[in-house]
Amino acid sequence: MEESTKIIVDFIESKSKSKSKFYFNDFLPLFPDMKPRAVKKILSELVKSEVMEYWSSGSTTMYGLKGAGKQAGAEHED
Repeated sequence: MEESTKIIVDFIESKSKSKSKFYFNDFLPLFPDMKPRAVKKILSELVKSEVMEYWSSGSTTMYGLKGAGKQAGAEHED
């Protein structure tokens, strides 16, 4: 599980210049031998351990590193 976590975090960091939020399907090609349910479990563990966070547009849920992206600062305004 730890190697899978590193693969996901490295992938997000490599794309961080252009993108901070990712769809679930963006992660599936990283693990071609895994079923989608197993990938979802890894992502859920990363959210639970507060490495990543969910972001919702209302119709879609995306994943991103905790505190990353343009909207991260705006979400904590009073």
